[in-house]
Amino acid sequence: MAEIRVNWHRRHKEGLSMGDKAADALRNGMGSWPFVGMFLGFMGLWALVNSYALANNAWDPYPYILLNLFLSMLAGLQGAILLIAAKRQDAIASAMAQHDYETDVRAAAQIEMLMNINAEQLKLLQELRDMRDRP
Repeated sequence: MAEIRVNWHRRHKEGLSMGDKAADALRNGMGSWPFVGMFLGFMGLWALVNSYALANNAWDPYPYILLNLFLSMLAGLQGAILLIAAKRQDAIASAMAQHDYETDVRAAAQIEMLMNINAEQLKLLQELRDMRDRP
């Protein structure tokens, strides 16, 4: 059975709060073409129902003041959700940059160690050649 490796991303996702998960889900939903399509469809349906279907008994006649109120509230919430998500993305990017830096430092140390081993091997090879060439 294959071993499941726990990497930085998996540990990060497991540590998310419900609010963080909700902000990510809402950001991903609101930033998609299906959301735009459903939103435009809802707006068109609202206008049709209030302008033609209910005609004289519309709950929100033509200037659609109630719809404008809802849209203003939605814009305020979307702004807050997007800011929360942006802050989270900044925190993730910062943590990933730190992780990359630490990985680079470890890799540089390993490369330095390998370069030292290589230099030692070259030195030994030269000594062997010198020994071979001596009469």
